[in-house]
Amino acid sequence: MTSPEQNRMERRCGQRFPYQVPVMLRVPGEARSGSGFTQDLSSRGAMLWTDLALAEGELVDMTLVMPSEITLAEDMNVCCRARVVRREQVEGGKPAVAVHIEHYDFLRQEPSVLEEHAPKDMPLVRP
Repeated sequence: MTSPEQNRMERRCGQRFPYQVPVMLRVPGEARSGSGFTQDLSSRGAMLWTDLALAEGELVDMTLVMPSEITLAEDMNVCCRARVVRREQVEGGKPAVAVHIEHYDFLRQEPSVLEEHAPKDMPLVRP
């Protein structure tokens, strides 16, 4: 007998990189916002850990530094409009949220709000 995990259809359209990148999150049109970090990341989606309560189908604005391996240029500050496609809860851990990135806005190359406010002990982790 197969488990649900073995039957899960792979829906990713791009290679995921196991980067732990800090993110700032905001729900458009609402006062809700929060932070988190990626478990993995691609040009079209990410898996995030966050305490911000997000529901499947909900839109979220996500600001982060997209690594050069994904942009195929240099690291870039971006604000993405993403849609929550799945939520997972690991016992005793932060909720994990899978998002599909629908749109990018590239931000000016100033020190990002993430670099200014991220804990100093949380550097960008690359494989």
